Amino acid sequence: METPGHSEMDTLPSESLYSHTKLLKFNRELLVTHIRNTQCLLDNLLQNDYFSVEDAEIVGACPTQPDKVRKILDLVQSKGEEVSEFFLYVLQQLADAYVDLRPWLSEIGFSPSELIQSKAVVNTDPVSRYIQKLRQQLGRDSKFTLCYSKKEEVLLEDTYTDTIMELVSFSNESLGSLGSLACLLDHSTGVLNEQGETIFVFGDAGVGKSMLLQRLQSLWAAGQLDAGLKFCFHFRCRMFSCFKDSDMLSLQDLLFKHCCYPEQDPEEVFAFLLRFPHTALFTFDGLDELHSDFDLSRVPDTASPWEAAHPVVLLANLLSGVLLKGATKLLTARPGVEIPRQLLLKKVLLRGFSPSHLRAYTRRMFPDRATQDRLADQLEANPSLCSLCAVPLFCWIIFRCFQHFHSIFDSSPETPDCPVTLTDVFLLVVEVHLNRTHPTSLVRRNTQSQTETFRAGRGTLRSLGQVAHWGMEKNLFVFGQEEVQASEIKEADLQLGFLRAVSELGLGEDQQSYEFFHITLQAFFTAFFLVVDDKVGTPELLRFFQEWGPPGDAAAVSCSPRFLPFQCLGDSGLAGEDPFKNKDHFQFTNLFLCGLLSKAKQKLLRHLVPAAALRRKRKALWAHLFASLRTYLKNLPRVQSQGFNQVQAMPTFIWMLRCIYETQSEKVGQLAAKGICANYLKLTYCNACSADCSALSFVLHHFRKRLALDLDNNNLNDYGVRELQPCFSCLTVIRLSVNQITDSGVKVLYEELTKYKILTFLGLYNNQITDVGARYIARILDECKSLTHLKLGKNKITSEGGKCLALAVKNSKSIFEIGMWGNEIGDEGAKAFADALRDHPSLTNLSLAFNGISTEGGKSLAQALQQNASLKIFWLTKNELDDEVAESMAEMLEVNQTLKHLWLIQNQITAKGISRLADALQKNTGIMEICLNGNLINAEEAKGFEDEKRLVCF
Repeated sequence: METPGHSEMDTLPSESLYSHTKLLKFNRELLVTHIRNTQCLLDNLLQNDYFSVEDAEIVGACPTQPDKVRKILDLVQSKGEEVSEFFLYVLQQLADAYVDLRPWLSEIGFSPSELIQSKAVVNTDPVSRYIQKLRQQLGRDSKFTLCYSKKEEVLLEDTYTDTIMELVSFSNESLGSLGSLACLLDHSTGVLNEQGETIFVFGDAGVGKSMLLQRLQSLWAAGQLDAGLKFCFHFRCRMFSCFKDSDMLSLQDLLFKHCCYPEQDPEEVFAFLLRFPHTALFTFDGLDELHSDFDLSRVPDTASPWEAAHPVVLLANLLSGVLLKGATKLLTARPGVEIPRQLLLKKVLLRGFSPSHLRAYTRRMFPDRATQDRLADQLEANPSLCSLCAVPLFCWIIFRCFQHFHSIFDSSPETPDCPVTLTDVFLLVVEVHLNRTHPTSLVRRNTQSQTETFRAGRGTLRSLGQVAHWGMEKNLFVFGQEEVQASEIKEADLQLGFLRAVSELGLGEDQQSYEFFHITLQAFFTAFFLVVDDKVGTPELLRFFQEWGPPGDAAAVSCSPRFLPFQCLGDSGLAGEDPFKNKDHFQFTNLFLCGLLSKAKQKLLRHLVPAAALRRKRKALWAHLFASLRTYLKNLPRVQSQGFNQVQAMPTFIWMLRCIYETQSEKVGQLAAKGICANYLKLTYCNACSADCSALSFVLHHFRKRLALDLDNNNLNDYGVRELQPCFSCLTVIRLSVNQITDSGVKVLYEELTKYKILTFLGLYNNQITDVGARYIARILDECKSLTHLKLGKNKITSEGGKCLALAVKNSKSIFEIGMWGNEIGDEGAKAFADALRDHPSLTNLSLAFNGISTEGGKSLAQALQQNASLKIFWLTKNELDDEVAESMAEMLEVNQTLKHLWLIQNQITAKGISRLADALQKNTGIMEICLNGNLINAEEAKGFEDEKRLVCF
């Protein structure tokens, strides 16, 4: 008869703690209840000769699982202390197999002897075996990067380089950067919604989203991520487009048949996953690539994990948390895909390579120092090429073709300083890979020209273009054997690597599927097909330009089917809408079409396309380009603000600029400049990158009037600043806040802006500027006499940089506003600004908030204000100002009658200091408010100042 315990977690009295046999007997009921896996115990007892085969047969003859546990306990206890201790050791070592016993094992403080620790424990638990298999499979799948040629695959570890990862708010405002991949899954960093489960990573095509997931999978497989994440399931969302309307799967089938199938007891593994969903990590790559005609409105939500449903329904219910609530989901997509806020845990924007990332990537790709230097010299000499390298995919392509670039440039004494478009880069990579199919010699270099190479490969390129175009029209990125055969693609064509074989487990194992190496390649080959195929008419040629409708009309002209999963995500605001605000795969097709039909490419194309057809297509494209551009610019939102005629451009305008740049047509650039019809161009939050500055300059250098340019909250970095050089001659307002700009970019600004001296506003908030850059900015302030506004908050400027800037402010007769919030100028910098404030004729607004200013610096500023009549607004929030500073401020207020707003929020001022300020207000009629929220005063003390309405304490 069993001996019941007093409770599930009871243990033996203290005098019996050293008896493992009695411990098992006293806790018999607990063990019978919670041990579900008896086979694992039997395997270990047999392996270590504690059980005989006959013992195992006796246990196996028991009819139920509890009976088997009882029999094992009887046999173990009968064999004495050592066997009982080993039994407990197995339970301890195989924690996943006996997860319900973890609290009890922790409470009894079981510590095995050296003898028992020397015994081998084998893990035959189905869950543990499955986790091991999953790690092995993901480790194998993520070990190599996917290159064009399978023969050239390289280790991910040898090539992976971090990119800029920026935490953003629901409205995509920057919340700071993420320092490592581990921070992605850290629930203490950047959380927007505690109830959310999805980490949404988004960024432009080629910026590294898939590589990031591959790196995460590699880290998980190696056991280098959170130990609590025991499962990792990876899905590419384009896979779901392959299912038919009639296909039905259970969640168990989706996970096991399409990821990794358990070798034993799948039901037990699935049951564990349902019990502990928080141990699972799901990665869904490319939500924007999921296109399905399946009508979700016909099917209700699927709350049961055992109920069969269409795979797209399962996906939607996984994302919404209806299925496996508590699991971590990491989802990637291109910009324009909006996820309902209630699902989001955090949002992360990938911005590509910074200059430091690019240098690190160069070192990884080219270990030889001489090669690194040669590549750096060539990138430095060609800014447009360098700007393209900020996008990891394009950088990888350019680096892969570096030897080809070098052979071209070697024939000239100087590296040519000519524009390099994205079309140039893709034509080059196609040429290089076509040439690799030709016989090579160790002593004779291939001298075939680009024209000869493309003419010889025309059939191959047209076939690839045909299947690319077929998929683009249907918004499909995975192709079956039937489509590939219909395009007459040969086996040798597949060896080029542009179109590669893929296998999705469970999706037609008897038939091979294919996809392009990257979506931009599919777009390039689609454009190539539209150009070289004689049968393509004007409507088909221009189909994807429907995205260029007037602002607000894009949804009406969309040629894409509805993006269905969001209908199941519980956000009624998205029902019936197409979340593809930016259909990048169409936009890239338009871009390459403009590049291929540009004047510069006619020498190549006249050997591939009949002259009449080429003229017809060029004429149709330019007519449509002009008309679309004129209509779009005419319909941009316009406002009158602070004396400016301001036009608010949308992300589509960035795509238009990219297409204009691909044409390299001065006529098109002039038309675009003429159509702006405003003197303030606002391009904030357009996700513009450094290469887009080449396109912007290509248009704006035709703008003959003075212009204000707002590029805040983009991803321009130092390369982008260099690319803006042609248009600095007309810019009076330059806003470049939140753009990853360093001292190198500031140096370019100094060199260019001081040539023309027309600058009135310079915005560089939240960049990476140090004291070195601060010196250049001080020189800009010295030489640009019309500069009135300077925004330098949230950089890395210390007291040394602060002193330089303060001296320049002191000497300026025009400066109106200075923003220095969030730097580190300290007391020394504050003293320098105090000296600048004395008798300053024009400075009206000054922010020195969050700068580490304490008593000494605060008193200097207060004393200086006694001799200032220009300052109206002064922010000193988040410093270390105390009652002594409050006393000095009070003395200042008795003299200064022109200061209107004084912010002393979140300092260290007590009721004593506030009382002194209140007394000073009796002698001051000019100041309108003193904000003191967040100081060392409680609600009761604040009541004493309620009568003075100008003091804001709470």
